[in-house]
Amino acid sequence: MAILKHGFQELQRRQINEIESEARLYRHGKTGARLLSLINKDENKVFGISFRTPPTDSTGVAHILEHSVLCGSRKFPVKDPFIRLAQGSLNTFLNAMTFPDKTTYPVASQNLQDFYNLIDVYIDTVLHPKLTRETFEQEGWHYYLDASNSRLTYKGIVYNEMKGAYSSPNSVMYKLVQEAMFPNTTYGVDSGGDPKVITDLTYEALIDFHSKYYHPSNSWIYYYGDDNPEERLRLMNEQLSEFSELNVHSDVSLQTFFTKPIRVEGTYPAGKETEKAKSNISISWLLDEITDSFLLLALNVLDEALMGTPASPLRRALTDSGYGEDPFGSIDFELRQATAIYGLRGINIDDCERVEALILQTLRIIAEQGFDKDTLDAAINSVEFSLRENNTGRFPRGLSIMLCSLSSWLYDRDPLERITFEEPLEKFKNRIWSSEHILENLIKDKFLRNPHRVTAVVKPDSHKSERQASEERGRLDKIHSNLSQKKLKRLINRAHELKQLQDAPDLPEDIAKIPHLKLTDLPSNNINIPSTLSLFDGVDVLTHALPTNGIIYLDLTFDLRHLSIRQLSLLNIFGRALLETGSVSLDFISFTQRISRDTGGIYTIPYVTTTCNGTESYAAHLLIRSKVISTKAPELASIIIDALNNSIIDNRERIKQIVLEEKAAAEANLVPNAHIIAARRVNAGFNIAGFVKEQISGLTQLFSLRELTERIELDWSSVAADLKAMRELIVNKASMTANITADEASITKFMPLLGTILEEIPRHPADVKNDWNSNFLTFKQACTTEGFAIPASVNYVVQGGDLSQHNVKSVGAALVTQNLLSTGWLWNKVRMQGGAYGGFCSFDRLSKTFTYISYRDPNLLDTLAIYNETSKHLRETILDDEEISRAIIGTIGSIDAHLLPDAKGLVALQRHLANDKEETRQIIREEVLGTTSQNIYEFVEAIELLVKNSRTAILGCDTKLQTANDECGGNWLTIRSAI
Repeated sequence: MAILKHGFQELQRRQINEIESEARLYRHGKTGARLLSLINKDENKVFGISFRTPPTDSTGVAHILEHSVLCGSRKFPVKDPFIRLAQGSLNTFLNAMTFPDKTTYPVASQNLQDFYNLIDVYIDTVLHPKLTRETFEQEGWHYYLDASNSRLTYKGIVYNEMKGAYSSPNSVMYKLVQEAMFPNTTYGVDSGGDPKVITDLTYEALIDFHSKYYHPSNSWIYYYGDDNPEERLRLMNEQLSEFSELNVHSDVSLQTFFTKPIRVEGTYPAGKETEKAKSNISISWLLDEITDSFLLLALNVLDEALMGTPASPLRRALTDSGYGEDPFGSIDFELRQATAIYGLRGINIDDCERVEALILQTLRIIAEQGFDKDTLDAAINSVEFSLRENNTGRFPRGLSIMLCSLSSWLYDRDPLERITFEEPLEKFKNRIWSSEHILENLIKDKFLRNPHRVTAVVKPDSHKSERQASEERGRLDKIHSNLSQKKLKRLINRAHELKQLQDAPDLPEDIAKIPHLKLTDLPSNNINIPSTLSLFDGVDVLTHALPTNGIIYLDLTFDLRHLSIRQLSLLNIFGRALLETGSVSLDFISFTQRISRDTGGIYTIPYVTTTCNGTESYAAHLLIRSKVISTKAPELASIIIDALNNSIIDNRERIKQIVLEEKAAAEANLVPNAHIIAARRVNAGFNIAGFVKEQISGLTQLFSLRELTERIELDWSSVAADLKAMRELIVNKASMTANITADEASITKFMPLLGTILEEIPRHPADVKNDWNSNFLTFKQACTTEGFAIPASVNYVVQGGDLSQHNVKSVGAALVTQNLLSTGWLWNKVRMQGGAYGGFCSFDRLSKTFTYISYRDPNLLDTLAIYNETSKHLRETILDDEEISRAIIGTIGSIDAHLLPDAKGLVALQRHLANDKEETRQIIREEVLGTTSQNIYEFVEAIELLVKNSRTAILGCDTKLQTANDECGGNWLTIRSAI
């Protein structure tokens, strides 16, 4: 008989050197629940419980259930335990995610008690949710009618979320491909929900789905970090012990292979100016279930070799063809059966067959002629560097490992098979270096001889949004006309009842059941990043001695304040040109391969900010970010010198290609990131830093890229002259900073190489001369209420104001108020009642700007009305100490966000450039910790001024913009097309 420890049977125990963890695999004796416990020294602890949830239709039942289970449970009967946790937790991750075949509920925290609190709430919510009908209507969908003379509408958070998702050309493409690729499995339906089908989902079907799949016998439980491994088992057994094992039928079936390729077509909403819109094409293959770790690694290298860099042969062939603007694609290992997709955005519809033929022909040539050694070396180094670095950015490292383990574990395979890479990596390198044609054979087997191929074409349709809205309106009007007076009255009453329920406060005794930390549990001091500032060859050098596993992270910053507005619009192109146009000694292919072969990557990003208490009110820099294994540091130094001094930035053909890629990417991101773009537009009118950000990463940049494509054709000499002048102005030792993050020994060894780099950078006077202020003033004085039409059926509504002149007495209290409003008033009004996917606010403590933002919002004027009522709401709200304490804890959680070593180095650099002193940040922390209701009411006085002195930018449906403008007298909104 198996020995049980806290109700669990240990199945496996092993050391995983790749992630410096001991792995223990368990099975719960009573329920059969699976548990993977990874024990290590990472303080950013992660927990997750996942369920295999394969839907059979596109009603979005799995997605709506994911939302709904977090709206109250047996132990925590408040309306929204999730947002209560967000208010008063130090979490580093708190969310839930629906995938095509699984739903996962992960949390992370660096604080042990907070970690246990999060787990306690999450486990109860998924296993014992309230799942009321009201929750289903709020999170999923319902008919809405607020008066007898109103028109019937649909409301629901997921409904509007997916309407937003279905407005994106990329989403349309991937949905089309997946439906065609998997016609006989769960992957052929949309687990997120198709707006046309979501309204077929019933409350009873939602309850049934939970009963069927949300059982411990169908669960995959995961722990990671430095918490007590015995306590993990005890806590879980305590939660699971009331259940008995159940035979849950949740297997994900395999798709049988096609006998011949197929072709599918679809359309995306393109706005009215369809002649400017282009089509997208992709070719996809089913690669089947990948159970061999060697094959998995080989396919990763193949993917990198084909498309990983501008020099990769498939990406290069698509770019050089001139058929389109932006090559894309990769191999996806997330589902049970892997797939590959490669394609081209921004093509003319007449070139579809040519692009398809080009992709297939290029693969045939590579399969026959093979990859050259430089391409192979670059691809292998890139994959190996990524595996060893394991850099997940702001995403907790343990969560990334959890998702990786689920890609095999969920299908009853070893959860560690995709985490251990050392053995397959060495095996692969040995076989490749012995001239075995592994990748070429994979191309033949997985692509060229594979009949399970889908060619998908997505075309622009200028009438699609209008047609979809008309179809929805017609469907609702028909339903409305068939309703009896009794049913109409019932719907009106139901709308009022739901609103009353949403407005009603939770009972104090129920709120008290949500576990949270106390203010005394919070550290009184900020987390310091080790930093040393020195002067080296007249250049500020920041160093950060941190454990980076033998990697050196080097950032070089260059002042941008010498550029004109016209040059500024070229900044992103210039940054890429430094690294992607080749040098005097190497063409761009060889130079790009050199970067991938010898480094972990080099790229450029702009950093623009309002500064603190300095002589200048703003700072603007171009950052060259790079990373390298310490033994290859000399190669990195040589590459950077070559890029700065010898890159062929007047390479017309490459510049043209880069511009087209940037334009296509900006257009593809317009709908998914519309709230960010609208916020940048609003903040551009408050200060020079905001104005400059909008110039280089907002709507102005998109418009400039469109103009630049024509300018390259008609006036190339002026473009080339601007780029050359920019190098003279930017690459200047007199106004640069160097930033190094590595272990102490690596920093010491690297300093002479930094000296070598600096010796090769010219120095000349750095007098700031630009036309930014005059252009900013012109922009500021122009219209303050703007609407930009995008092909979306939802809106992104942003309003903000500049509080820098309005005596914000406590920045800390402003940050606490931001937390209160985002997780309270705006969450309730814009999201829960309004049906938007997101509604929140943001206070920038450097610029003192305050911004309201909604995301995938069915409303427009109603949302603006909510913004305008905010100060009144705060004034009339009696804030108790408990509520303020939760908001303080949540704010400190944001301040103390977990950072990996390279991110710590970057944050320290940004603080240096913004003159953001540690003493100032500590004062703000103390203000946060000491915030009282009086401090918050004082901040209300500042945000009240936004009602009369605000700027507004709305990206949304053209019809809704026009309707709102008409309702406000016809002169309220200046409307333009963003397409």
